Amino acid sequence: MKNKLYSIINITGLSVGVACSLLIFLYVSNELSYDEFHENTIYRATRDLRIGDNEVSFPFTPAPLSGVLNNEIPEVNQAVRIRTVGSYLVKRTDSDESFKKEGLMFADSGFFKVFSFPLLEGNPERQFKEPNTIAISNQMAKKYFPNQSAINKSLVLDGEDTYKITGVFEDIPTNSHFQANFLMSMANLSRAENTSFTSNNFYTYFTVDDKVDPKVLQTKINEAVNVYLEPQIMKFMGKSLKELEALGNYYVIEIQSLKDIYLNSDFTVDIGLMGNKDYIYLFSAIAIFIIILACINFMNLSTARSANRSKEVGVRKALGSKKSNLIKQFLVESILVSLISIIAGILLVIIVLPMFNNITGKVLIMPDYNFTFILSVVIAAIFVGILAGIYPAFYLSSFKPVETLKGKASLGTGNSFIRSGLVVFQFFISILLIIGTIAIYQQINFIQNKELGFKKDRVLLVNDAYMLNEQRQAFKEEVRKIPDVSQASYSGFLPVSGYNRSDNTFWREGEQPTEDNLVSTQIWSVDHDYLETYQMELVWGRNFKPNLASDSSALIINEAAFRAFGFTDMNGDNYIQTNAFDQETGEFSSKTFNKYKVLGVVKDFHYESLKNDIGPLAFQLNDNSSVLAVQLKTDNIQSSIQAIEGLWKQFASSLPFNYNFLDTEFDNMYNSEIRLSKIFSVFAGLAIMIGCLGLFALASFMAEQRTKEIGIRKVLGASVSGIVLMLSKQFSKLVLIAFLIAVPLAWWGISSWLESYQYRISIGWELFALSGIAAFIIAWITVAYHSIKVAVSNPVNSLKNE
Repeated sequence: MKNKLYSIINITGLSVGVACSLLIFLYVSNELSYDEFHENTIYRATRDLRIGDNEVSFPFTPAPLSGVLNNEIPEVNQAVRIRTVGSYLVKRTDSDESFKKEGLMFADSGFFKVFSFPLLEGNPERQFKEPNTIAISNQMAKKYFPNQSAINKSLVLDGEDTYKITGVFEDIPTNSHFQANFLMSMANLSRAENTSFTSNNFYTYFTVDDKVDPKVLQTKINEAVNVYLEPQIMKFMGKSLKELEALGNYYVIEIQSLKDIYLNSDFTVDIGLMGNKDYIYLFSAIAIFIIILACINFMNLSTARSANRSKEVGVRKALGSKKSNLIKQFLVESILVSLISIIAGILLVIIVLPMFNNITGKVLIMPDYNFTFILSVVIAAIFVGILAGIYPAFYLSSFKPVETLKGKASLGTGNSFIRSGLVVFQFFISILLIIGTIAIYQQINFIQNKELGFKKDRVLLVNDAYMLNEQRQAFKEEVRKIPDVSQASYSGFLPVSGYNRSDNTFWREGEQPTEDNLVSTQIWSVDHDYLETYQMELVWGRNFKPNLASDSSALIINEAAFRAFGFTDMNGDNYIQTNAFDQETGEFSSKTFNKYKVLGVVKDFHYESLKNDIGPLAFQLNDNSSVLAVQLKTDNIQSSIQAIEGLWKQFASSLPFNYNFLDTEFDNMYNSEIRLSKIFSVFAGLAIMIGCLGLFALASFMAEQRTKEIGIRKVLGASVSGIVLMLSKQFSKLVLIAFLIAVPLAWWGISSWLESYQYRISIGWELFALSGIAAFIIAWITVAYHSIKVAVSNPVNSLKNE
């Protein structure tokens, strides 16, 4: 109460530091809790493949793998497959109103034996054993069948398939690496019967006993799989697995612990949104640094104000106080301030937690106020109090009583070297955060403005267009008649993640398939308006023609595919081929091939995240109408949407009109980066604020200590600007030292982060110069108030008592 300004600064700095650290603790705890609630020891099978120059890893596995695991690997208790299908239109059988729903999956009958998702209704042993059966989440049961049991009721999916509800499961926790609201029987999926070990379409999970060695188990799985894989590889390649391995190729199954999936998967496509363990380390470091910054403020202010307490220490020692008693006294004071700050910090977290959840996309909650929580608060207060107060306690208690009572005690300048070092550390952290924030922002800006090879602006995506059935083409033609529409195209294959993907292996016509000439290529089904709608550039050849039958056996490839196939002449007749699919056997034929003429070459475009390089891709003229992309001419978006929606209601009045925009879907690919930028910016700003609070108070004290010196200088003719410059120079030196130390570490950190991007910004001197200028401006603004206040004061007031 006696020193209100310093107390307010200390408590504010510590409370903000505590709030930041607690928010980060809640975030990190949530990230580390993913899939911890499952009772079984669960693994997921993944695939690593290399044939020639094609090297890929993915979480998908062959359909028959689960059968091998269940029947031939004794260590496996239960194996199940999952196949995601995105979104469906779902309605009750007695209703005409459909709802667009995400999170639909096909699952094998042992699903609830593997995963600890409790069934609220239904028998877990009987789920998914029969076709056209479905289990739904409790949330969906309440939505579709309020105040009644959903068991034995039916749902219609996409207006065609009717599924009988046999189970209602508890809503899947948010800290699960995959989410589902509808689980359908795998018996409905024809691909589930595929016997090929060279195809990969399913996520395969299995349970084992705790004592199983995963390395030994992985070896046994590959030995069992190779028995079936060997003849299939021989059939197509004419070489055994050993011969292929001798040439540097491999085709292996890896296993991944369920608890490692969320933070340790780096596949291009996965079953859900994955986390990033590097962010865990980063945010944890920020939390530690912020607490240290707040503690540094406490230390700096306590030691700087030592002169004000020197006589108190001298009197106490003269009256018999021991050094240990004084240390205890100062530590208790520090712990008391820490306790007040922690309580204030908790209240601050309660206030800002909804906003923080909005930024992070999570549903974080404060822990219950039970005995454990209260004990944790007390322990944290003691720890932070000791951390902040240990040095000031020993420093203040070390004063000699004779010198302090004679007025010869240190005026808070003897320990200026330590205080300067602490200020340097504060600005070192602040500059690191400034540089990091600017670099993240520049990379996101680079991503959002990079030339992609297609136009993403003003492209409206009308979803579920396949539900129009035979009226699809009529709807498209009516949409094209709208004045603000320039072009429209049907395809579920879009140049952003999250839409259809299909790959196949091709080789040049006239060659035998070998590990050297096989090219793994994305094969996209599009219509003849696709290139024009997305404004993709043909560098050679021509586009598909709508009424030319031969174009159905032709492809348009990208430049990456042209190079991968080794073509050199764009003007010649180039052909590629692949194995034909045998409908009777359900396998690819080794004797019959599908041959395709290369009709044209499209300029390379980014169809996945910029973290990935552009791979070979081919367009095929084929019917795929899940999405109608509409290229708009003007920015009058709302009227265009209303016009298209009006047409939709004419063609399908009972179906909901669902739409989004291509640029929004593009931005969704970088949600984690955008969130990182926001979180980083918030904590960087708060860390800088804490540092500035300490600098503000320290500048106040230093100005107070030099009042008489400044008075003498003014009497002798010093100008106001000269005095302000003199007072600012000391802190400017400290900021410069902090900047020189921070730059190498920041360069290393940014370089490491950018390595995950194939396309990234270059780290130039401008980034560091901008950060350094920002740090200097922040420091000057912080100390300017006190510097100017002292510089313009009347010297008579400071000298009249001498």
